[in-house]
Amino acid sequence: MKIEKTNILQIITNLELGGAQKQALSLIQKLDSLKYNKHLISAPQGLLLKDARAMQDVRLCLLPALKRRISLLDDLKSFFFIIKYIKQHNIHIVHTHSSKAGIIGRWAGRIAGVKVIIHTIHGWSFNDYLPMPLKRLYIFLERITANITTAFIAVSKNDIRKGCRYKIGREKQYNLIHYGININIDKSRGEKACTKQELGIDAGKVCVGMIACLKPQKNPLDFVRLAVNICAKHPDAVFLSAGDGILRDSMRKLIKEKKLGDRVKLCGWRKDIEKILAVCDCIVLTSLWEGMPIALLEAMAFSKPAAAYASDGIKEMIQDGENGYLVKPKDLNCLSEKVDLLLSNPDKAGQMGAKAREFFEQDIFRPEYMLKKTQKLYEVCLQGIKS
Repeated sequence: MKIEKTNILQIITNLELGGAQKQALSLIQKLDSLKYNKHLISAPQGLLLKDARAMQDVRLCLLPALKRRISLLDDLKSFFFIIKYIKQHNIHIVHTHSSKAGIIGRWAGRIAGVKVIIHTIHGWSFNDYLPMPLKRLYIFLERITANITTAFIAVSKNDIRKGCRYKIGREKQYNLIHYGININIDKSRGEKACTKQELGIDAGKVCVGMIACLKPQKNPLDFVRLAVNICAKHPDAVFLSAGDGILRDSMRKLIKEKKLGDRVKLCGWRKDIEKILAVCDCIVLTSLWEGMPIALLEAMAFSKPAAAYASDGIKEMIQDGENGYLVKPKDLNCLSEKVDLLLSNPDKAGQMGAKAREFFEQDIFRPEYMLKKTQKLYEVCLQGIKS
């Protein structure tokens, strides 16, 4: 007897090398192929596109009109295409990721008659750094779209509190499911010397790392400004930025202006991020808003202490003075003091790194746990429409 499978469609705006994208691909790849027919819609761009194309048992549909920026024509094209796709493939569950795909995908699912619509919040689209009219627009869109959303998955408690505070849906719609991380630690540690040589870093240098897309949210220019402050006290320090984005040229300009060409290295996108982490003595995050940054979880897996701006989900990960340091966003002087402490006290930094590793080793950050909780949510939502 043939068992009918559940047809699930996941939608994400693009496939850049970011936390939301990595987790969306990880989830759909790991879903039980005996229970699910798996579909994925995304824009045809991003460093993870090759990975998406290589996934077995996943039907990948690339939609050029699906773009991050607001465009009435492209957004309408995406909307009607997704409606048609859902009907053609008899989709039972629509699961969206990222803000643009979350709004368009959920409404397309509703119009197409899908009964189970789920959205993962990888950090909300609105924040305190947006112009107020735009922030209000995003909140309004999230509120009305929550009315057609069966359930939310949040990666941090902060996102649940924030959603409830702004009256986006009801508290019972929210489900806390953290990111599940797989990372090869032992192999990367063994290649530490080779990686330093590859990057042109002397063996005796200490490394401060930042892993982030170079966009306004991540505030990467503060990483360069931090280097100015730290280099005066630590002539043996090198700063590594792994990532790329629209602020790369601005970073290059500031590096040149501050004469830091040999001290700050822009490594670009790295799919071997484990190698970068292995050579770093500490990690810095200058994000102004966040969900729960995978880069910080990966650093914790490597027992690396972090100094970070205390934004959103980061505050749930770092216990100030225990497994890292938290400072008020944009307080560059305080951030510099904390990085100075980490570099000047390697024994203390090592103790903090060990505490960071303890935090990462919780079961809630295992891929198997993420998968189990998500599949259970699917089943509960499907049962709810049958009862």
